[in-house]
Amino acid sequence: MEWTTVTSEVAYSCEGFDIVNETVELPAGERAEFDYLQEAESVVILPFRADGRVVVIDEWRHAVGRVNRSLPAGTLEDGEDPADAVGRELAEETGYRPGDLEHMTTVEPANGFSDAVFHYFLARDCERATGQDLDVDETIEVTTTAFDDLREAVRNDELQDGRAVFGVLYYLLFDGQV
Repeated sequence: MEWTTVTSEVAYSCEGFDIVNETVELPAGERAEFDYLQEAESVVILPFRADGRVVVIDEWRHAVGRVNRSLPAGTLEDGEDPADAVGRELAEETGYRPGDLEHMTTVEPANGFSDAVFHYFLARDCERATGQDLDVDETIEVTTTAFDDLREAVRNDELQDGRAVFGVLYYLLFDGQV
């Protein structure tokens, strides 16, 4: 079943991701072109404060032309451990720092056309520690919500961010036991 890469080149590059074009040899010997999105691994954080409220972000998402509610998330820096990225990304996007931290799961969300890897973490006892330190292309407002409201937002198609939906449902599936 394995394909063999014959040639590989970056067809397009921008800050955040590349589009890679490969010529591949298929198991029966035919050759085909295959393009995919290449990006660094990311962390997605389900952050609970000590009072049980979840820290969420509302962020402008230009690709869909609207503000989108989501969980804090971000890209790992070169050589960075995913658990270390959680504290950095949570602080940068929300100004909160995590207390207890647990890895929930790691997924390849779109492996038919991307090499993306998302590491999901549960952060408990999060406390506000600093102000936000946003990237130039981030427009983020921080708020908190009850977890049950997030669950209902998933049920009612009001939570559209796939990373957030997956994190909420994973947490629900395992009844908060990760």
